[in-house]
Amino acid sequence: MARKTLRVSKIKEGTVIDHVTSGYALDVLKILGIAGRWDGVVTIAMNVPSQKLGRKDIVKVEGRELSAEEVNKIALIAPSATINIIRGYKVVNKQRVQIPAVIKGTIKCANPACISNSNEPVQPTFYVKCREPLILECHYCGRLMEKSDVLEQFLAKASSA
Repeated sequence: MARKTLRVSKIKEGTVIDHVTSGYALDVLKILGIAGRWDGVVTIAMNVPSQKLGRKDIVKVEGRELSAEEVNKIALIAPSATINIIRGYKVVNKQRVQIPAVIKGTIKCANPACISNSNEPVQPTFYVKCREPLILECHYCGRLMEKSDVLEQFLAKASSA
């Protein structure tokens, strides 16, 4: 029997997001604001066998390098992801995403009564209690938030943009 191989062409310029938690590739695209009307080429591989993760997703975005803010958001939903910057068909920068110990201003507290959701001049701040599974604690009210809470916010922002 012939061996089957998956062939995905290399990209000349752009970003490859590898080791995305299986099942989250489409959410990564939404975080990046990439929808059906995106002009560039996007390649998605889902449920790819991985020695490290068992299964993983891969997202290739041609013609775009990610901002630090986008990388930080991806880290919250895919903590084992790696970001590869491609120029001239070569990887010029490879970095593993990292969830910082303290997250400021990226997400809001899920508690509507939290002072960070009022008109007070405070920036939403969270302490990372656990990276996998993700558990964040609000600095102001102590509310615990999970990956699903964070993802819900990212997707709500993406759909309203």
